[in-house]
Amino acid sequence: MAAYTKYNTFVEKLCNKLIDAFGSTDTWKAVIHTDAPVTATDSTVSDLTQISGANGYTTGGNDISFSSTRSGGTVTATATDVTWTASGGNLGSSTTGRYVSIYDDTAASDDLLCSFDYGATFAVADGETFTLDFGASLWTLT
Repeated sequence: MAAYTKYNTFVEKLCNKLIDAFGSTDTWKAVIHTDAPVTATDSTVSDLTQISGANGYTTGGNDISFSSTRSGGTVTATATDVTWTASGGNLGSSTTGRYVSIYDDTAASDDLLCSFDYGATFAVADGETFTLDFGASLWTLT
């Protein structure tokens, strides 16, 4: 299972109403990248090195179709799993990824929310799939 990390600026941007956690106005996307996230200083998707947009991967990533609910003082975000299928060669040409980050595509600056570290680089060969599985929730804020 991938290790979850949130970007430090996510909470600040959420509190400043720059990121809509309840999904009524914002689109969140997932991107595959090769460089380790620097959660203290990375704040926008341009701070990351995405795999190339080729063979089933689109630069800018895929929509994660998220929603959030509140129960008492706890907000939980859930999302639809994202699956990439390599077609015509390795996903992103021959580049290997290791990390997947979520960002708010609605914001002009494409603000980062969180990242998943798969512990080792991976390649998705022609015809294979890679699925970002969110499990029961993307994140919980209490």
